[in-house]
Amino acid sequence: MKIITNHQIILASESPRRKELFGKLGIPFEVQPSSVNEEVEGEHTPEEFALSIAKLKATAIAEKNPHAVVIGADTTVRLGNELLSKPANNEEAKKYLQQLSGKVHNVITGVSIQGLGSSLGFTESTQVKFYDLTDEQIDAYVATGDSLDKAGAYGIQTLGGLFVEKIQGDYNNVVGLPISRLFQTLLNLHIIEFDKELSK
Repeated sequence: MKIITNHQIILASESPRRKELFGKLGIPFEVQPSSVNEEVEGEHTPEEFALSIAKLKATAIAEKNPHAVVIGADTTVRLGNELLSKPANNEEAKKYLQQLSGKVHNVITGVSIQGLGSSLGFTESTQVKFYDLTDEQIDAYVATGDSLDKAGAYGIQTLGGLFVEKIQGDYNNVVGLPISRLFQTLLNLHIIEFDKELSK
């Protein structure tokens, strides 16, 4: 199948993982990373937090590109009532992974779509269960440097995936973008559509 669009689409993200996932749609798009401060004031649920940051990213780029559709996303990890975002350093990464060891956590991604009269957002949550980890395993993984740019201090698509016993929900959401749900949403908004020429 071929997907087409008549709109300029911008992904407001510097994440190579999100770029790769969005690229699966096969439509032209550009990347304009947003440099907004990834903090929001007040008390927020993990879903509210992720969606607020995603909207900040998308809105900042949409203001510079009024004729485009801008997509922003933000991913966080919830363990109980605690948010585990990107670790500040290796020590914090080790702490996060020790907390996640043997436990179930939720990976939550907020997605915001801004522009052309649309302002829409949603969140997707995936449940992830870790194996019991040894300090040796944690130290070896953190030493690779892979933890520092990832919520929860691990990447399921990299060596961090070796710690995952099972997941319930969308795998791509854990990577950083729930592309299936985003695809359906963009179809419903008529931002993308199937190429009817191929069906003739």
